[in-house]
Amino acid sequence: MRLLKRVLKVLGLVVLAVAAVLGVFVYVECSRFDASMEKVYDVPAPNVTHSADPAVVARGDHLVHSIAACAGDLCHGGDLGGGKPIEMGPVATMCAPNITPDNLGAAYSDGELARLVKHGIKKDGRSVRFMPAQDISWLPDSDVVAIVSYLRTIKPQDRPNGTTVIKTLGKVLDRQEQFVLDVARHIDHSKTEPVPAPEPTAAYGGYVVRLCAGCHGEHFSGGPLPGAPSSFAVPLNITPDATGLKEWSFADFEKVMRTGVRRNGKELDKLMPIEAWRNFDDTEMHAAWAYLQKLPARPFGGR
Repeated sequence: MRLLKRVLKVLGLVVLAVAAVLGVFVYVECSRFDASMEKVYDVPAPNVTHSADPAVVARGDHLVHSIAACAGDLCHGGDLGGGKPIEMGPVATMCAPNITPDNLGAAYSDGELARLVKHGIKKDGRSVRFMPAQDISWLPDSDVVAIVSYLRTIKPQDRPNGTTVIKTLGKVLDRQEQFVLDVARHIDHSKTEPVPAPEPTAAYGGYVVRLCAGCHGEHFSGGPLPGAPSSFAVPLNITPDATGLKEWSFADFEKVMRTGVRRNGKELDKLMPIEAWRNFDDTEMHAAWAYLQKLPARPFGGR
């Protein structure tokens, strides 16, 4: 009996020690996250002026509704007046703001909007939260001008912005490189990428599908999102593995991208931004497929 008490006492001390270490770790990571979010970046807004050229505005319209995936319930909303809240349990509650001329569209200059897209840096010089600028920062300057130009033409929407709250687990996951929430920290602001011409090739497709990595993982093999509640959709494997797209044809891929309906007839979860992907042009669709086909086959769940 005396031995049992000693064992329990030791175990209790071990549990307390582990809890203390974990508490210190969480405190340090949260502090690092908060400090990083307060950082003011020395990245000046570029000298950009929006264009009224119909071709430039049309290009911006296409990008906003396809590759950049700005318009949709999970982002800024179909009318860009603000998206629906995304509840991610202990990670965060996120709601993309109203970016029409009645709201942030009026608050930002053309150059500040361009910097936001390319660098994930807000008007005040600090990092934006959650907006996947790291996945579209490759867009050439002409495309960024096109996006800014299109945003200057959209109809104002008089809706207040929702609330975004990054919770403790979200802060830790960001610092551990498991989930990008402190966006500007994940972008190399001195780097300019030599993007290939828009062609139906795997080289260009690697840029087109960057937004997919946020959900499907850096290896595109899917699995539960880190820290997400069990009710949250689990991203699928989109590598050429047997648990992924091994038996798929381009026609199968295009169908699911355009309609949101899988080969087995099931609809994709609303987490998948079909509102954007269905608007890929033929070049973008073929390029995305070419890139995914060249990926190493990985079993489901490898993220």
